[in-house]
Amino acid sequence: MVTTADTYHIPVLLKESVDRLDIKSDGIYVDVTFGGGGHSREILSRLGKKGHLFSFDQDADAENNIINDERFTFVRSNFRFLQNWMRYYGVDHIDGLLADLGVSSHHFDDETRGFSFRFNAPLDMRMNKRAGKTAADILNDYEEKQLADIFYLYGELKTARRIAAAICTYRQQHRIETTADLTKATERLIRTEKEKKDLAKMYQALRIEVNHEMDALRDMLTSATGLLTTTGRLCVITYHSLEDRIVKNIMKTGNVEGKTEQDFFGCISSPFRQVSNKVITPTGEELQANPRSRSAKLRVAEKI
Repeated sequence: MVTTADTYHIPVLLKESVDRLDIKSDGIYVDVTFGGGGHSREILSRLGKKGHLFSFDQDADAENNIINDERFTFVRSNFRFLQNWMRYYGVDHIDGLLADLGVSSHHFDDETRGFSFRFNAPLDMRMNKRAGKTAADILNDYEEKQLADIFYLYGELKTARRIAAAICTYRQQHRIETTADLTKATERLIRTEKEKKDLAKMYQALRIEVNHEMDALRDMLTSATGLLTTTGRLCVITYHSLEDRIVKNIMKTGNVEGKTEQDFFGCISSPFRQVSNKVITPTGEELQANPRSRSAKLRVAEKI
């Protein structure tokens, strides 16, 4: 599938997120979700000659969108290794970090990757196609309880146990290799009136497990907390309650678990100050232009 930077992914909350990075012309910034490079290009447009941007992406397809600019460094890696790579490049502190946690339009539209139930495709779902278990591996190898936990915790499906049981029954006769196989295995449990919503939750749960998304997010946010300089900004765009809860915790308490520490006066002690008390959501105009932005929430905090 041939893509360009313009078709790979439409950046969500572009102006809102980059505006709130409060970019210094000579600052060091990190975009941990490069994708089509939309956010990165906007950041670079506001940097001076002495500024620098590091952008992360583990998907080899994203390399087609690399920006030719001496102020830009592309890091082909999972963002969970943020701290290691910054140390490798000799960077002790950064002035801002942006994360757009949504799956790129490219992944949903690429029929070969298995991210969408719209196409009959191999169940891969790996962001990094060079390593790790595929969704098919998980569906065929995990025990029933493990599958039920995944669908309940990551998909918030009330029928998680029944779905897991149906998959285990089906795979006794047929290995589940494609999206069509998964549909056939679970079709009796998918409510007709909520088919798209239930399937989306099932695929979300599998994708999160395949890519260890929650663990990677926790590691990245913990590293970002240590790397950000005083007045450095953390801007994160989330799309579902699981990741949003983790982001909210780190910004409120300074840790991903949300454990609060109080000072002598009983005030919550945190390394961050909330830049906006309310989450920032897409405008009506953006929602019309890009329906996939409808669940996006931008949270912003400043290091103190």
